[in-house]
Amino acid sequence: MITFFRRIVGRLLHLYFRLTRGLTLGVRAVVLSSDGKVLLVRHTYTPGWHFPGGGVEVGECAETALANELWQETGLTLIGKPKLLSVEFKTDVSDRDHVLIFLCKTTGELLPSPASLEIAERANFHLEDLPVNADPLVKHVLDEIRQVIPNLQMTK
Repeated sequence: MITFFRRIVGRLLHLYFRLTRGLTLGVRAVVLSSDGKVLLVRHTYTPGWHFPGGGVEVGECAETALANELWQETGLTLIGKPKLLSVEFKTDVSDRDHVLIFLCKTTGELLPSPASLEIAERANFHLEDLPVNADPLVKHVLDEIRQVIPNLQMTK
């Protein structure tokens, strides 16, 4: 019942954003561990595993939104300046969603339980052993990273 309610709320929020904003802008954090794993989150309101992140609010800069979303969803703190990897156009929810993908360095530990009601779970995955239902954007971005960083550890 709670999952159904969260999905309805998520769809209503997307409808609201579509009616009130000409364009939506999101941010996603690619957090890679030294042992070759990537941090992904599973939301309560949409299927699949995604990079941590969320929407950029009116009057908010992308880097601030990135740091806030990363903290809210994982408990990790962004350190240094994140590196912009790509700007993606996503059409799965709306025909005007743009997402900024950042490679991030972080500090801290994952919180023992999600700090946000939006997050069902979080996990680190080996780059060669991603969950079957990982968002296509995750796979696309990781393939691009492998081309730029050929010695990126990809073994289990």
